[in-house]
Amino acid sequence: MPTPPRPPSAPARGAARHGLARVLSKRGVCSRSQAEQWIRAGRVALDGRVMRNPEYPVAQGQGGITVDGQPVGDTAPVYLMFNKPRGLVVSAADERGRATVYDALAEAGLPWLGPVGRLDKASEGLLLLSNDTVWAACITDPATHREKTYHVQVDCVPDARLLAGLGDGVSDQGEWLAARRVALLRAGEKNAWLEIVLDEGRNRHIRRLLAAHGIGVLRLVRVAIGGLRLGDLAKGRWRHLAADEVEALRAAP
Repeated sequence: MPTPPRPPSAPARGAARHGLARVLSKRGVCSRSQAEQWIRAGRVALDGRVMRNPEYPVAQGQGGITVDGQPVGDTAPVYLMFNKPRGLVVSAADERGRATVYDALAEAGLPWLGPVGRLDKASEGLLLLSNDTVWAACITDPATHREKTYHVQVDCVPDARLLAGLGDGVSDQGEWLAARRVALLRAGEKNAWLEIVLDEGRNRHIRRLLAAHGIGVLRLVRVAIGGLRLGDLAKGRWRHLAADEVEALRAAP
């Protein structure tokens, strides 16, 4: 008779333990939700034994984990910025078959990367992606009030009173929406470009804030996160972040 697989080895005494799905995510292999799907589907094993409990406790550095029979180790951290074009969905897959940011990165030979925050389908500009989930959490934590800067083309020429109103804020669907700073960049006869800075990020925050004042959005481009600016990175292109850029974003503002 074939020898049955050994029970999974217990983490060393005193080692911090986390759920198996979280460990896979922290190693940069996949997102936590994806890890949970893999585990429930029987694709993940620990010391040769298939695990179906995403919360099974293992140590972050514990060996013997495989996915589809392939050993899983710590993946080197990757940090990049992408100039997202309008029309791409920030999702690994879309149930409606729409193009995603991952389609644009498919030929780059990159490991799994998760988006650090979101941009909706109609929005453009600076999007961060990384497999370092701890770093990503530092950036997206609402408690840090990290500033994000947007250039927004609107369908009117707002006056000073209207600009002040955007900073004062409005209540919408039970949420308070306000901009930290608003400035008029340039104006034509019928529309204008605004620079809007947020230090929090509600769902469709800017669009809802402007709509509450009767203003329509023609284009919305994120140009900076903290001190990191999109610069001259071409639309649809990406680049790795420099080490000092990674650390500057890691630090609390």
